[in-house]
Amino acid sequence: MHVLDPTTWLGTVVILAIVLLATTAAIQIIRLVLVRLAGRAPRVADFVRRVHAPALTVALVVALWITGAVTLPGSSSWWSGVSHLFLVVAVLAGAWLLGTLASVGFEHLIARDRGGTDAEARSRRTQLVVIHRLSLVLIGVLALGVVLFSFPEMRVIGTSLLASAGIVSIVAGLAAQSLLGNLIAGIQIAFTEAIKVDDIVVVNEEWGRIGEINLAYVVVYIWDERRLVLPCTYFTTQPFETWTRTNDNILGTVYMDLDWRVPMEAVRARFQQIMDSSEEWDRRSSSVYVTDSQGGYVTVRFVMSARNSDDQWILRCRVREQMMTWLQNEHPEALPTTRILTARTHDAG
Repeated sequence: MHVLDPTTWLGTVVILAIVLLATTAAIQIIRLVLVRLAGRAPRVADFVRRVHAPALTVALVVALWITGAVTLPGSSSWWSGVSHLFLVVAVLAGAWLLGTLASVGFEHLIARDRGGTDAEARSRRTQLVVIHRLSLVLIGVLALGVVLFSFPEMRVIGTSLLASAGIVSIVAGLAAQSLLGNLIAGIQIAFTEAIKVDDIVVVNEEWGRIGEINLAYVVVYIWDERRLVLPCTYFTTQPFETWTRTNDNILGTVYMDLDWRVPMEAVRARFQQIMDSSEEWDRRSSSVYVTDSQGGYVTVRFVMSARNSDDQWILRCRVREQMMTWLQNEHPEALPTTRILTARTHDAG
């Protein structure tokens, strides 16, 4: 039993080795049991895989910390410094584990709404993304605060700073203009539903889709695969255009300048044929009207409805192309024509 005597270095090393092996074995057994119980559930298997490393780290740090405290190192003069180091590592490892658990949970909730394209599903997904990132920031800030305030010197500095209203007001003012300003704007965007993930917007004369909403910035996926990155405060202080505020349904228009001789009844009939043969038309609305007449031309407006902006774009292009081709072949007199009248002059004699 002398080998396991905690008051000797040999006993301490042996106990530490046993504790390390036992802790690692226990975590591995729990992992294998969970994987076996999960069976064919990919979400549970992914959860076990992602949580394994931080959980093992926390377990090993705590086990070594406790073992060191009850064995020979615990009675040594240098143990207080090492114990404080264990505290710092344990807090950081715990924050890693909490962050991983939060990420797995939020990603599971987000995945449930990923297939939804209606406004309500996009709203929930946007709020979950913002809350997820906010929770990770809070976990990191709390962990850093606990680590810093575990040092007596930092507690004194922190108390002095908090007691100084002038310094606090200056720091808060500067932060509110940048970091806190965007943070508050990000939360405001998520819960006021000004924009949602997958919303179609026009920003700075660029058409695109809201791809990411972070705590500090929003990424707009432009139609030509460019990415427009804007601070969250932009969407709370600047005007922008959204096409999917309440639903994805949208009206599209095509304008054509034609000659006065255009046969409107034939144009309406041909337009309706194009609509009836187009899968993108959602059967809600379609119309043709002459909306203007000036400069020797009449402006014909074609209005069509679609389920979403992608279908609307395709439908507009099809109407424009097929109407143009039909007019060229069937009614060339309806195409824009420039007329010049010349007056003949006669000699007086």
